[in-house]
Amino acid sequence: MIPQLIIGISGGSGSGKTFFANQLTQHFSKHQIGQVSLDNYYLPLDAQVKDEQGVKNFDLPDAIDHHRLCSDLIKLTSGKSIEMKEYQFNQKEVAAKTLIIQPSPVIIVEGLFTFYYPQLSKLLDLKVFLEAPEGVMLKRRIARDSHHRGYGLNEVMYQFEKHALPAYKKYILPLKNEANLLISDQYGFDKSLALICDEIKQHLKIVSRQ
Repeated sequence: MIPQLIIGISGGSGSGKTFFANQLTQHFSKHQIGQVSLDNYYLPLDAQVKDEQGVKNFDLPDAIDHHRLCSDLIKLTSGKSIEMKEYQFNQKEVAAKTLIIQPSPVIIVEGLFTFYYPQLSKLLDLKVFLEAPEGVMLKRRIARDSHHRGYGLNEVMYQFEKHALPAYKKYILPLKNEANLLISDQYGFDKSLALICDEIKQHLKIVSRQ
């Protein structure tokens, strides 16, 4: 069995998790590194919890099918590929892609609650937490959700203030001290990317000797 390095990336909505993970994967080939996003494990719409105003809250740990996520990660670590549909958020007109992730020496897991679920947390070898000011996270969420996901500005503001920010403070921020590496992206990711790339390269050297 190939030894694997599982890297977990967590942080608030709009902190740069997906961007950072994408930057990491671009430094390596597809057979060296795989990427798993918690976004693709959202439960169906009819299973999402509604707030007191009847609005579905996607910023709760219960919004994610973490049991299937953990099962899939265990499959990857045992040398089996996994398959899932890419979550489309509010883009109903876009056909969901089927994603097939092959087992590889390095697996990146990124999402809001990557550190939250005990079973998932135990699978992580390296934990990375991304921090960003609330104003920056809101600005990015507006750009992403209103421009790319089809949400109205009022809807984005409501979800951030009523759902995303409270969830960040309650479920995500308290776990940042579990991280092996704490990153503030206000001045760029270059140094942190280089550190993790070095860690991955060292792991790949070990794998190559197996």
